[in-house]
Amino acid sequence: MKAVIVFSGNGPILIVTSYPSIDDPRFIAKLKAKGIGKFMAWEVAIDHCEELYGYGFRDIVADLQKEDDLRILDFDGHRIFLNFSLADLRAPFIFEEAAPGPANEGALAR
Repeated sequence: MKAVIVFSGNGPILIVTSYPSIDDPRFIAKLKAKGIGKFMAWEVAIDHCEELYGYGFRDIVADLQKEDDLRILDFDGHRIFLNFSLADLRAPFIFEEAAPGPANEGALAR
């Protein structure tokens, strides 16, 4: 289980996922299906999320035990900024869907 802060055009969201990594193509495909084709993502401490979100967190984790997927734990950017220090974030995973056209076959992922 992983907890991930995703910064996209609509601001930060906090996600819990059962995918093995934040660069997993299935994780990226789920975000793209939700309209998030350009983002920066940082893994955050899962135990910190459990402390902050309690039963809501545990319910999401129980649900994710059934299949690989993701759930949004928090979409309030203000609360996310209050609960997580930017100084604690390591190098981000950056994904940007390539613009359509012959010069851009594929996507950028770092």
